[in-house]
Amino acid sequence: MARVFDWAMTQHRIHLWEFPIYACQAVGGEVAAAVPAAAAISCLQLALVLVDDMLDEDPRGMYRQLGHAATANLAFAFQSAAFRVIERSPVDAERRVAIHAALAEMALTVALGQDLDAQNLGGEEGYWTIAQTKSAPCFAVTFRIGALLGGASPDLAKRLHDFGFLVGVNLNIYDDLIDALQSPARPDWKQGRNNLAILYALTADHPERAQFEKLRTQADDPRSLETAQQILIRCGAISYCLYHIAERHRSARQLLDSTPLVDPDPLRKLIGRQVQPLVALLESIGSAIPPELGMI
Repeated sequence: MARVFDWAMTQHRIHLWEFPIYACQAVGGEVAAAVPAAAAISCLQLALVLVDDMLDEDPRGMYRQLGHAATANLAFAFQSAAFRVIERSPVDAERRVAIHAALAEMALTVALGQDLDAQNLGGEEGYWTIAQTKSAPCFAVTFRIGALLGGASPDLAKRLHDFGFLVGVNLNIYDDLIDALQSPARPDWKQGRNNLAILYALTADHPERAQFEKLRTQADDPRSLETAQQILIRCGAISYCLYHIAERHRSARQLLDSTPLVDPDPLRKLIGRQVQPLVALLESIGSAIPPELGMI
């Protein structure tokens, strides 16, 4: 477990353990108070990554080294470790119960999201269902338990939970845009995954839809991929994704502004850092950047 944990920390993926620390600071708590939450979230995230990599057949996955059976058992072990960390933390019984309940809800909801994602639900309704069950609950709960360990009231913790949910849905769309615009083709092209940008180009009424459908099956060819990506820009798929991102940024900003936080700056800075890779990518393709991306 220690070796796999060290491996996970070297991967260029979102490290959710930061989120409860910043939530704790935002409500006036000390960093040390959030350490149990950071450890628990790291364990839960790693459990999810181990399973998700197998479902996605991700070439970076640890299952490539250990095999499916050993990796599945490790995922169970890390999920259990998350609850043990909280059980051993120096927090009063009432808050411990609330944190355990939040972690259990997160694990159960994400399991549903993983199952729905494995079914590759079609259409935009299916896309939003998966985005709101697979990834968003992780972010929501990280903020919530960080706030609870920082001494926040249940109502204040719930507001940060709602903030985290908006952040989680947006990060799902960020990933879609980055996966759709990177080269060589990412798995979203090759596996027929329900990527929001690609979904728009396949279903919206635009003159290049038939060509896009054909090019999508040829995404391993660099020229076909480049042409398909240009269609994403021309048909409005990128703009459509950015519209949804901007709307959630606006809602998240309003929620932060109306929440009585001791220090909201850590949350603003954290979300700003998460946006940077997307902004850099949009600049590289000459796409307009919504002002909302720089306003949190």
